[in-house]
Amino acid sequence: MIRKVLILAALLPAPALAQAYQCRAPQSIAMPRPVQPDGPRRASPISGYTLAVSWSPEFCRGGKTSRDPDNYQCNGRIGRFGFVLHGLWPESGQGKYPQWCSVTPRPSEAELKANLCMTPAAWLIEHEWAKHGSCMAKTPAAYFKVSGILWNSLRFPDADLLSRNARLTAGDLRKAFVALNPGFRAESVGLRISNGGWLREMHLCYGKSFKPVRCEARAFGPKNDTPLKIWRGL
Repeated sequence: MIRKVLILAALLPAPALAQAYQCRAPQSIAMPRPVQPDGPRRASPISGYTLAVSWSPEFCRGGKTSRDPDNYQCNGRIGRFGFVLHGLWPESGQGKYPQWCSVTPRPSEAELKANLCMTPAAWLIEHEWAKHGSCMAKTPAAYFKVSGILWNSLRFPDADLLSRNARLTAGDLRKAFVALNPGFRAESVGLRISNGGWLREMHLCYGKSFKPVRCEARAFGPKNDTPLKIWRGL
């Protein structure tokens, strides 16, 4: 699997826009508590993958989480963030995605630190490995390597500029993303928005060969003509 991603990475463009502004991992971090599964172990056959990308200003909106010294995503201690990686999720054509195949081995402090500018929350990095990554890779390092290759191959549109369009739609964001990522079509770009119409996440859909594919209806989210708002706050 990793070999497929390495081959794919050689064919993809380098990222054009940084999403971690002046990010620098701290010298040491507090190790998160061991992950506790929130559901059953399910080793379903893998039919494809979802790369879940969060819009950080929406997550940090309101400032409640900025007081947490370990919440690097919002407190500004290691930088400021735009789009960040939530996680890489294996999917199953059977309808129930693989999960919780193993909670060990745990990522080391060095591995957590190495990924903080991509996913600025140590507990989330470990959670994503245990819940999703352990079903597609044997070690945290292998999972993070695949996630990083996909993440670093992407270009993201200027969300601040898009947010100033009073008539912005979900289709506009998809169109802007596709324009920067020629391997994608709008049908491969799923969105998650709040009840108030604010952007929360992009869900990028890949096949087993790690090439973009049409998202299933549940993953695609709002239709292209759905009004969309983007919280700036960056």
